[in-house]
Amino acid sequence: MDYRIRIQNRHYQFSDLKGVLAKATPLRSGDILAGIAATSYEERVAAQMVLADLPLSLFLEELLIPYEDDEITRLIVDDHDRIAFAPISSLSVGEFREFLLNEKTDSEVLGKLAPGITPEMAAAVSKICSIQDLIGIAKKCRVVTKFRNTIGLPGRLSVRLQPNHPTDDLKGISAGILDGLLLGSGDAVIGINPATDNLPSVHSLLNLLDALIQKYEIPTQSCVLSHITTTLELIRRGAPVDLVFQSIGGSQKLNESFGVDLKLIEEARDAALSLKRGTIGENVLYFETGQGSGLSADAHFDVDQQTLETRAYAVARKFSPLLVNTVVGFIGPEYLYNGKQILRAGMEDHFCGKLLGLPMGVDVCYTNHAEADGDDMDTLLTLLGVAGCNYIMGVPGADDVMLSYQSTSFHDALYLRQALGLKPAPEFEEWLLQKGILDRNLIPLDQKLQTGLLSDLETLAG
Repeated sequence: MDYRIRIQNRHYQFSDLKGVLAKATPLRSGDILAGIAATSYEERVAAQMVLADLPLSLFLEELLIPYEDDEITRLIVDDHDRIAFAPISSLSVGEFREFLLNEKTDSEVLGKLAPGITPEMAAAVSKICSIQDLIGIAKKCRVVTKFRNTIGLPGRLSVRLQPNHPTDDLKGISAGILDGLLLGSGDAVIGINPATDNLPSVHSLLNLLDALIQKYEIPTQSCVLSHITTTLELIRRGAPVDLVFQSIGGSQKLNESFGVDLKLIEEARDAALSLKRGTIGENVLYFETGQGSGLSADAHFDVDQQTLETRAYAVARKFSPLLVNTVVGFIGPEYLYNGKQILRAGMEDHFCGKLLGLPMGVDVCYTNHAEADGDDMDTLLTLLGVAGCNYIMGVPGADDVMLSYQSTSFHDALYLRQALGLKPAPEFEEWLLQKGILDRNLIPLDQKLQTGLLSDLETLAG
């Protein structure tokens, strides 16, 4: 394949498909750090022009990481659905973008197409899309998952209630849970990042969440985001595990740095399914990802960080998770320097995940040393709501006191639901109404219930 183009009197030559993808990526600090970014805006446009003319079928022939060296590449190739791919098999990347934007390409068409799209195809088309394109196409992609409630329906926005505490103090965590529930958060999951990954501590957190959910018959699920091996051992010990969590990446080497492989994830999924804790569905996994993790682990193989991120979605798709989210600004400015880069990355990740058939959420976040602020996050949050994001994070005060980064608050979730006319998951919405927590306009109500919940949480927390 010839990767050359002439623009006026300048000639641009790209070494291979990997190089075209890297040079075509909108500017971000991680690719500059890796030494693979375009050196000028003109070179970036030249690469995008070359990319737009490349056939989608090329991505099945020229592999970015060798098949024999990487189990993620093997997964992408071996699981590719040629029948689903057939309707777009003759298209170029640019023609694929036009196909996706066409009014006749609706949710049903995109749902059938998803198994035929590889991560590299999704990443490629995202690179030549505007923010407007990313929103318009992603909004048409509907991915619905179930465990104790239904996530991803049209007109719905779910929230992960994230009550982290720097010492895993049960009373501190309980205060965060109370705050979130009374503001309508928690339908995606009540999910705690443990400060320590030891078995007794994680078991105590699981017991707290399970007792609360059972006592109040809350139609939601719990998760303690410990390492998958910790969760597996706790399942063996009879702990009340709803969802199994794991961070994943887009190369075998990167996943090895996380201490996982595909076989281990499959084992954990089977263990969680054996518990039969879901009441209306069997999506039992929760995955998190994030641009830049491959470079930070020296496991990127000169693949640009956005394409490598999208390859992680092949891992997620393999296991039919309840939830997937990109923690978009968490790693820091070395990879996404400022609010503009974080915003673009968040919209790309959501778009690519949805296009591949995943229940995508986004942790709208940044670290305090990034060139970003709350206004940037408000903008990204609102755009994601318009784009049909399945869920966002709800963190007390938008400031995670354990992980030391800035995310979105329970009030941010209320704002987005009210501004765009979005509702929680239907089962959770009905619970909120029955308990008198919120009215149908999502306005907080019952002070009496607050007192009862607080008393019970204090008891459960010991």
